[in-house]
Amino acid sequence: MTKIHVYFMPGMAASSSIFERIHLPSETFEIHLLEWVLPNKNESLKEYAKRMALNIKHENFILVGVSFGGILVQEMKPFVNPKKVIIISSVKSNVEFPRRFKVAKSTKAYKLIPTKLFENIELLAKFTFGSSILKQRIKLYEKFLSVRDKVYLDWAIEQIINWNRTEIDNEIIHIHGDADEVFPIKHIKKSIQVKDGTHIMILTKYKWLNENLPKIMLDNN
Repeated sequence: MTKIHVYFMPGMAASSSIFERIHLPSETFEIHLLEWVLPNKNESLKEYAKRMALNIKHENFILVGVSFGGILVQEMKPFVNPKKVIIISSVKSNVEFPRRFKVAKSTKAYKLIPTKLFENIELLAKFTFGSSILKQRIKLYEKFLSVRDKVYLDWAIEQIINWNRTEIDNEIIHIHGDADEVFPIKHIKKSIQVKDGTHIMILTKYKWLNENLPKIMLDNN
């Protein structure tokens, strides 16, 4: 049997270490971890996605993206030919953004975010994971949120807020927690819901994911 290659893309500022608790049956799947690279000057999300698509080295593959990584894998989809695209704790279009994202776009308030302060890991963790982070886990967040370059952070925030996708791609498989603070479930149109799943459920609900991802990936519907 030909293995299915699964490429995982982490969320904003996160390294691929956020997937360390994710395990798929090795006789069926082979995992490949993607990492953020610094954007080129004035690089659009589409151009960045095209560049990231060069990292896909197999034909029989699935793309999985978390949060901003979920947005990115949707933008990568036209440049490659995945069997499936799965997004976790993310959105399928800007229609699913919470109101504060829309306000930030119209007022350009996102330009005022002092990303230099994100050298403070607690502030960065709260910004990317939501306010429910635990102080005793700061060392853990420091490990997972390793992409703290100001150029990257400024670019990433701008790309998220200004994401111009308004139509939902019905082929996208969306897994979402019903307690997600960053992208509240009430704005999400259609998803596989995970009970008590927060924005960091890739870390906290890994048992659910390990049990269910293989079935979702192999489902032919």
